[in-house]
Amino acid sequence: MSSPARPIPILDLTRYDEELRRDIGQAVEEVFSSGRFVLGPANEAFEKSLAERLGVRHVLGVASGTDALLVALMALDVGPGDEVVTSPFSFFASAGAVARLGAKPVFVDIDSATFNLDPSRLERALTPRTKAIQPVHLYGQTADMEPILEIARRRGIPVLEDACQAIGATHGGRPAGTLGTLGAFSFYPTKNLGAAGDAGAVATDDDALAALVKSLRVHGSTATYFHDRVGGNFRMDALQAAVLSVKLPRLDGWIERRRAIAKRYDALFADAARTGRLVLPVEAPGRRHVYHQYVVRVADRNALKARLAERGIGSSVFYPVPLHLQKCFAALGGREGDFPQAERAAQEVLALPMFAELTDAEVDRVVSEVLAGLPEA
Repeated sequence: MSSPARPIPILDLTRYDEELRRDIGQAVEEVFSSGRFVLGPANEAFEKSLAERLGVRHVLGVASGTDALLVALMALDVGPGDEVVTSPFSFFASAGAVARLGAKPVFVDIDSATFNLDPSRLERALTPRTKAIQPVHLYGQTADMEPILEIARRRGIPVLEDACQAIGATHGGRPAGTLGTLGAFSFYPTKNLGAAGDAGAVATDDDALAALVKSLRVHGSTATYFHDRVGGNFRMDALQAAVLSVKLPRLDGWIERRRAIAKRYDALFADAARTGRLVLPVEAPGRRHVYHQYVVRVADRNALKARLAERGIGSSVFYPVPLHLQKCFAALGGREGDFPQAERAAQEVLALPMFAELTDAEVDRVVSEVLAGLPEA
């Protein structure tokens, strides 16, 4: 009797090659040898390297992607009575950071093809209280930034890019997180560029905003024990910076492998997509998708997800409840039907295994099991 097939997780963080393990170990040892565990040389080296890669003047490391959004909003002086326009179909922090400052998240429905904020619906959501526009670059692809930036410029509103899932993505050749006023990144371990714990960064070309973020991440201090404003403890620790510095030069290779995996999925699912059995992810013209997630849409998503689990195939739903329907935002008055594209996506999306170390044979098996679980055309 043959042994059962080895499970295929949606993500495997243990498949590091020995060279990477060795380099990370050496970098971590150097931090211990230096005794500089917070905002030391390791942090400065990573910030410099990432700024050069992104082509921006400033990168400030912070403790998480959530903190990146929070401190960027603080630098934009977002507070009670203000509104920040963003997507209802995203990880909670996109709206949670706004609410933590006493401001109101205002949602705009998504484009059904890319899952990102629909610019054609943006202007009607703006009011005199709008303090910032915060598009989310979901699943590894940027939002349609040209019309968003044009509206923002015309209305004099800053743009904070939530690029927490999109490190390495580009829009018209420009890196995600560098098109607006500020960009927020996450380096949570599951991200395309992942730390060994929580970490994030803020990117900007604005010197004054960079100085604000730098101060706010250390309790609003510009000199030890002297505080010009109330900030927070948003610092990235040096161990995370060291790990990220080792991984950063490998990012392009990992992204190209992810893109190759996505292309293989696309080819193998092509017939099923043509007959309407599932909907494949779309790479919009002029954008480089980095496939943080490979997300399909299926009519009976929950049944397919359960079937895959029975056969040892990992999958996940990002995200099952749109933000306007979350219990904690009930006071905003959101109801079913307010954002139909986001609500439909929440019922249909399913993320399939996607990580750079995934083998072609594993991709083929995932596809076979998905197709077997779909209704006939």
